[in-house]
Amino acid sequence: MTVPGLSRSLIPDRTWNFFMDAIIFAGLFALVYAIVAVARYWFSAPVAAVEISLSPTAIPRYAFYSLVRMIVAYLLSLVFAIAYGYIAAYNARVEAGMLAVLDILQSIPVLSFLPGVMLAMVSLFPSRQLGVEFGSILLIFTGQVWNMAFSFYASLKALPRELVEASRVYRFGAMQRFLQLELPQGTIGLVWNSMVSVAGGWFFLMACEMFVLGKRDFRLPGLGSYLQSAASAGDTAAIIWGVAAMIGVVVLIDQLVWRPAIAWSDKFKQEQVESSAAHSSAVLNLLRKSPLLTRLRAGVTSPLMERIYSSAAHRPAEEKSQASPWQRAFVALAGIIALLAILYGVYQGLQLLKGITTAEFVTTLESAGATWLRVIAALAIASAWTIPAGVAIGFSPRLARIAQPLAQIAASVPATALFPVLLLGLISLGGGLNTGSILLMLLGTQWYILFNVIAGAIAIPSEFREVADIFRFGRIDRWRTVILPAIFPYLVTGLVTASGGAWNASIVAEYFHFKGQVLSTFGLGAEISSATDSGNFALLLLSTIVMATLVVSVNRLVWRPLYRRAETRYRMEA
Repeated sequence: MTVPGLSRSLIPDRTWNFFMDAIIFAGLFALVYAIVAVARYWFSAPVAAVEISLSPTAIPRYAFYSLVRMIVAYLLSLVFAIAYGYIAAYNARVEAGMLAVLDILQSIPVLSFLPGVMLAMVSLFPSRQLGVEFGSILLIFTGQVWNMAFSFYASLKALPRELVEASRVYRFGAMQRFLQLELPQGTIGLVWNSMVSVAGGWFFLMACEMFVLGKRDFRLPGLGSYLQSAASAGDTAAIIWGVAAMIGVVVLIDQLVWRPAIAWSDKFKQEQVESSAAHSSAVLNLLRKSPLLTRLRAGVTSPLMERIYSSAAHRPAEEKSQASPWQRAFVALAGIIALLAILYGVYQGLQLLKGITTAEFVTTLESAGATWLRVIAALAIASAWTIPAGVAIGFSPRLARIAQPLAQIAASVPATALFPVLLLGLISLGGGLNTGSILLMLLGTQWYILFNVIAGAIAIPSEFREVADIFRFGRIDRWRTVILPAIFPYLVTGLVTASGGAWNASIVAEYFHFKGQVLSTFGLGAEISSATDSGNFALLLLSTIVMATLVVSVNRLVWRPLYRRAETRYRMEA
């Protein structure tokens, strides 16, 4: 006999499960089709200078191409960041050098990488569009990866000692320790830095999809090239269409990727009492209820991970075999080859710098000082509002659901697309590009601090805040004894990456194409952009070296002591 109530309750569940599996299957099918379509385009004959249409009907195709470049660049950034951060955190001999290199690379503007990257990629794939496309992807990569690497490195240095000791007691292998201790420790920071990295990629998309290299004009179909063409033509309607399309893509990614990732990362908080206020995601809840994904997890993923853990447990990380003489010889040979390559590069660079005059050298130093002052001003203004705002957002999931996507949208919209409007406003108020460049730097760098502070506030265990409530800490005591010590490692990471982002943003903040004219102000970013436009590689190299020298000095005098303090004094442990 059939029970009517029971039948009615089961039918909707089965129907809903069928629809869920159908949606997931359709998504996988669309993904495969997108991969095939992109592969067909990338392996076609090269067309570097594509004619960019400002018609709104071209926007969906441009948005698709830009999104693919962003995804590939992000995946490369994620793998690089985890590997680089891991090596730097666990190898004391190379740690200082790797941090200095990372600080230099994240501060070098995208256009400084442009000549070498594009010429190398076009030479590797001369008969395929893949060369130009992969060159653009690597340029986006240089605007995304560095803050993620800093974040993962900082999370590994802040691992609680008792958890490390527990992993040794239970004989965790290297893989098990990485998957169950180290990667979870860095997940919250990686998620929030991934958001600001992708936002930074959108910010520099205009410079990565359309640029001039000497006598060669590179233009790729995408939202960045569309916005740059619209801004150069002064087409306000096209700018609005392009910005609206970019905002739509950012909102879609936020709902489908970042919000589920934030809710999922909540389980990696180090706390003994479950927080009453947790982040939620409708998409994540639906995915968790999918029968197809449940069967896949139970039948494939879980058994595979258990096998990896069990096999790794018999080979503890501490029991490392000695390298064979052949391995040591290979490492020595590789080091000699790398050293010879570096010396050859230094020799070629010095030959290139012979054409630099004394006046150009002095001007470069003075322009570096001007840009450095703008960087300090941008960091000070950004810190003044992002630290309290980030803590408020991190403490309130309800506020985060509203503020996080808005901040992500604001961080993703290229300020250069809106710069004509901003510049006209500043001129009407009596300012000019000198003031406008600080504003443009601020728009491109403040998000690094904000998103890292949010991640730090989210990672504060709930019991810390409850103890502060029990003892009735005042606002000053709460900030001094709980909030600032807890977010300090994240704040340092945010300041380091924001500093590098400010130097990076100087190429678009101090030098701007508008209606066939060049608007510029005195600074190192303007010098780099101008040298790139004119193909003056000697001046471009000198400007990059001066910027790297400044960055290394700041790294040694400021950032490295702050990282050491975060590691030794502000580590959360029993």
